[in-house]
Amino acid sequence: MDHFHYRDRDLYCEDLPAAELADRFGTPLYVYSASAFVDRLAELHSAFAALDPLVCYSVKANSNLGLLKLMAGHGSGFDVVSGGELYRVRKAGGAPSKTVFAGVGKTDEEIREALRAGVMLFNVESEAELEAIDAVARAEGVKAPIALRVNPDVDPKTHRYISTGKKESKFGMDVDRALLAAESVLGMRGLAMTGLHMHIGSQITSTEPYAHASARAAELVDRLRGMGHEITWCNMGGGFGIDYRGGESRPIAEFAEVMVPVLRETGCRLAMEPGRSIAGNAGVLLSRVIFTKQSGDKRFVIQDAAMNDLIRPALYEGFHRIWPVRVPEGSPSWPDDFEAPIPGTEPRDVVGPVCESGDFLAKDRALPPTARGDLLAVFSAGAYGMVMASNYNTRPRAAEVLVQGSEATLVRRRETYDDLLGPELDVPS
Repeated sequence: MDHFHYRDRDLYCEDLPAAELADRFGTPLYVYSASAFVDRLAELHSAFAALDPLVCYSVKANSNLGLLKLMAGHGSGFDVVSGGELYRVRKAGGAPSKTVFAGVGKTDEEIREALRAGVMLFNVESEAELEAIDAVARAEGVKAPIALRVNPDVDPKTHRYISTGKKESKFGMDVDRALLAAESVLGMRGLAMTGLHMHIGSQITSTEPYAHASARAAELVDRLRGMGHEITWCNMGGGFGIDYRGGESRPIAEFAEVMVPVLRETGCRLAMEPGRSIAGNAGVLLSRVIFTKQSGDKRFVIQDAAMNDLIRPALYEGFHRIWPVRVPEGSPSWPDDFEAPIPGTEPRDVVGPVCESGDFLAKDRALPPTARGDLLAVFSAGAYGMVMASNYNTRPRAAEVLVQGSEATLVRRRETYDDLLGPELDVPS
């Protein structure tokens, strides 16, 4: 998280103190570094340059309009999984012609909207979807550009909830079914198969699964071309892991080293759908301590960010480094290992105000003494944070701020109670 750093024991995002942002915009508060987004995009382009890549930022990771505008302005394409995400991309100035539409359950209306917008590719996940897209495309008098999503039966060795490349996954088709589906496409007048798609999972920290998937993709491109399909795109999805604990991820260049030599032989352009690897370490969640308490031997830090603001710990048992925004004397500014004993700390559960036992951000976490009003930072919160937030317990969702150098822009205001009740009040009595 190079763009988040401590100066004289105070946390900064780029050139702004995090405490100043919390005082100005309130908490809970998502803070994003613009430079982190842009630098990661450039790194992906550079690592895979030999394949003339189109980086289609995965909107589901973080769909804030301000961030989408930033990415579009730096040449990014987009990966969407719903009509709503496509709508966001277009509102942000993103090009549908650089957008891929994925997802297992596209409705006819979503397909129609995407065709009229002119999306680059539909990632098709079943035979039934092929038939649906073909029917809508013929009714619209166009050919729909498609890529078959194939599961190469590669184990990405990640959390079971975010593993998608195994044969039994709900996503895509196994190789044998995909080849049969490809044969059927030859007789569908509304479809033009121009790509192959694979996405084997998320938060993958080893290059080996990508080496296997790339070899399988190259083989399948040859077989699809042998059937008569003009395959020009090889879409290898995303899934590159990031550091949540510190040190577990691999540099993007190492993934490129195992993928580029194999995929270059296909002559295809590479499409990619990274989300977490761009957004994850580009954001933090700031919270303020409400109370501290002790129950038996357990110590609790009750702060104003809850499971409705960041559900990853409750949903995935996701680990996030948590550290004070202003570090007290006697504790390191930035520990080398957040899971080892840390001088000047004691184990504490970091919990929120929501009425669920599962409302926690960390358990038995080494933290310095905290008091009412202190600020905490939850790191690696830029992906699957605000985008998965809810209004559980009728809690307004957090504000979001984008920092560029010494400038901070509010890119989503904090919700009000009126925002929450509006859809229920604006109905016929």
